[in-house]
Amino acid sequence: MRAKDELEILWQSEDAVAVAKPAGLATIPGRDEKDCVLDRLGLQLGLPSSGSADPRLRVVHRLDKDTSGVLLFAKNLDAQRHLSNQFQNNTISKEYVALVSGRPPEAEGEIDAPLDRHPASPKRMAVAKHGGRPARTLWRVEQTFREFTLLRVFPKTGKTHQIRVHLLSIGLPLAIDALYHAPRPGVAPGIYLSGLKRDYRPTQGESERPLIDRLTLHAEKLTFVDRQGTTVEVVCPLPKDFRATIKQLGRWGNA
Repeated sequence: MRAKDELEILWQSEDAVAVAKPAGLATIPGRDEKDCVLDRLGLQLGLPSSGSADPRLRVVHRLDKDTSGVLLFAKNLDAQRHLSNQFQNNTISKEYVALVSGRPPEAEGEIDAPLDRHPASPKRMAVAKHGGRPARTLWRVEQTFREFTLLRVFPKTGKTHQIRVHLLSIGLPLAIDALYHAPRPGVAPGIYLSGLKRDYRPTQGESERPLIDRLTLHAEKLTFVDRQGTTVEVVCPLPKDFRATIKQLGRWGNA
């Protein structure tokens, strides 16, 4: 495996391993996915990622393809059951960082709204008017800018697209989210320095590159209990594109 393809290991024990998942890489194989964290990490650790025998890399939870951050895997069936049970019973603590469009009127809030498949789009989720699966998300303002807000988000349940749909439902969609907050037709998704700094001009002969052009959501922290009863906290620092965007917003996004 090439060094650039290796995943950053944030924490590891005999039972489990947590990695820094990059944006754009799927958690598991899919119909249109030839590369994924599960297979890449299996090669990196010399562990099979399929089959029934242990040790084997086993999925515990997932992150959306374009979300970055802490991703946890088990190395055997007992550990998978132990960790999956905590996710299913919502006893694992999760913290995300989200850059959203808009500015909330309050410093913090709670969203308690059931989710279900969108009636007109099978790839999307929506707040259910009737029925649905219970979902609850807490959020807190970290930093405000002219057009954007940086939030710390605490999902208390783990439903598909929960953070994305819940924040959208209160008028705070992720700043970049092609599925739920698509740009106008003909406009490429992304936050550009030229949109923040009025006198900015790209180098002559070069086209401007976005500060960030992917889902503005990062799974920063995961806290769980291992099989020995020890509380483990794994932190994944913001990746370079996210850090650069926040830095430039801090410099130019309040003018």
